[in-house]
Amino acid sequence: MVMIIGHRGGRNLWPENSLSGFRKLAAMPVEGVEFDVHLTTDGELLVIHDPTLDRTTDHSGPVAALPAGEHRNVRLKDSDGEAIPTLEEVFEIFRDGTMELHVELKAGVGHVAYPGLEAEAAALIDRFGLAERSILTSFHEEILVEIGRVAPHIRRLSSFDRNSAERLGLKAGLSTMLELSHIVAVEKSLLLAEWDAITAQVPLERLGAWVPNEEADLKLWLDKPIRQITTDRPDRAVSIRGAKA
Repeated sequence: MVMIIGHRGGRNLWPENSLSGFRKLAAMPVEGVEFDVHLTTDGELLVIHDPTLDRTTDHSGPVAALPAGEHRNVRLKDSDGEAIPTLEEVFEIFRDGTMELHVELKAGVGHVAYPGLEAEAAALIDRFGLAERSILTSFHEEILVEIGRVAPHIRRLSSFDRNSAERLGLKAGLSTMLELSHIVAVEKSLLLAEWDAITAQVPLERLGAWVPNEEADLKLWLDKPIRQITTDRPDRAVSIRGAKA
C-alpha cells in the first residue's frame, strides 16, 4: 500500500502548517504528516515553510529575526487568528499515535543553513520519544550530512526536483541522495518523465512522489509500486485509495 503523507499538514484543505490543520490531519487515516521548520536567532523552532513571513502571515521579514515569543503575535493568513506554531506544539498533537512525522529542515534567506538546526530538532524529537516515527528531510546535501552526523538514529529523506537534477546531474544527484538518506522523494513530473532511469537506481521501497493533488494524478501515483506520496489533498488521496481496496 502506498503511504499518504499530508504536505504542510494538507495545505489545500486548511491553512498550511497550522495547528488547526494538523489536528484535523491527525484524525485522518493517513500514514504521515509533513511540515517545515526554521530556527530563529533566539533559538526557537518555528513551523513555517518560507524563510520570510510575508506570504503566509500578517507580518513581513525573515522568520529568523523574530525575537523569542514574538511568533505568538504573528497571525497566519486565512486562519482564525492562529499564530505560527512551534515544533513542540506540533509534536504535542502527534506524540500519540502511529503517524510518521516528516520534518523538513529549511534553510534561511539566501538558502543559508541555520547553524545548529539539525541538533536542536533532533534533541526535541528525542525528548518527545519520537525518533522511530520521525524522518528529517531536506533538499540540501549539507543539511542531510549534518543530520547524519548529529542524529544517525533518525531516518533521513532527501527531496529531489528538476533544480536538483540540473545542479547535480540526475544520476549523480540520485546517487548522492541515496548515500545521504533512507528515502528519496522526487517531484512528480520529473519522476514520471524519468521513471525508468530513476527506478533503475532508486529502490521502489525507498522512493516517494510529491506533490500529486488532482484526482488523475493521485490515481496514477497510488497505482505505482512506490513507498509514499506527499499531497496537499490527503482527503482525496484517502478516498481514491479506499475505492481501490
